[in-house]
Amino acid sequence: MSALPTLAQNVTPQLRAWLRAQASLGHTVQTMLEAMRTAGWQTGVARDVIATTLQIPASGALPRLDQDGALQLDAGDRQVDVLLQMRRPRLAVLGNLLSDAECSALIKAARPSLARSLTVAVKTGGEVLSHDRTSSGMFFTRGENALVARIEARIARLLNWPVENGEGLQVLRYLPGAEYKPHHDYFDPAEPGTPTILQRGGQRVATLVMYLQAPAQGGATVFPELGLEVLPQRGHAVFFSYDRPDASTLSLHGGAPVLAGEKWVATKWLRERQFI
Repeated sequence: MSALPTLAQNVTPQLRAWLRAQASLGHTVQTMLEAMRTAGWQTGVARDVIATTLQIPASGALPRLDQDGALQLDAGDRQVDVLLQMRRPRLAVLGNLLSDAECSALIKAARPSLARSLTVAVKTGGEVLSHDRTSSGMFFTRGENALVARIEARIARLLNWPVENGEGLQVLRYLPGAEYKPHHDYFDPAEPGTPTILQRGGQRVATLVMYLQAPAQGGATVFPELGLEVLPQRGHAVFFSYDRPDASTLSLHGGAPVLAGEKWVATKWLRERQFI
């Protein structure tokens, strides 16, 4: 991360230019906030400056659950159960985020458009086939239909993050033997393709994996550094956030091989600012 300009405690064009440059290099809001605090800025002021400069929510640096010990959360049109939570990393297993009918409808709508899943090509900013990911999938555009729009609004309320800061909903199917080896969802600032990727909405800062259909055996979402396996249950989900593009966030995760049956999931990635 480049040095913060030595400036008086007022918002100058140089400061805003520095913030935009750090964002283009892949540094997260939390990293920039810490740098400004070290330079003497008050937290609230620094957060507001970052928010107005990068056009992100001023309420906080990360999507979050307003949990405070509650066993259920209000997602607007649905009460969602909190089944497990961790504080480092910020992770929660959620029950009944989607109804059975919504799970079936997403699968039905996605099935005709399935194709071999791609991964982000970090060298170029495009997409590429990878032996690490052997599912098939498709993307809905944001708000593509009434079902998708309803689920996106529910997620936005639950996670306190604007709808427009989310990527399109991705639906994935894993047949027996299919898996996604452990990986991070953020974009590595050291890779040459990252600046191109970040132009569409900044860094990814959180992931929500929703289970549409559980396989007969296998297919857990695994967090190797935590010794945690989240078993897929229809309508349930796992949420986790990462405040910087670094392995220290303990956000390494993967999809274990399906051993029998089919697993269907819907994934929502959340960005720092509006995804275009």
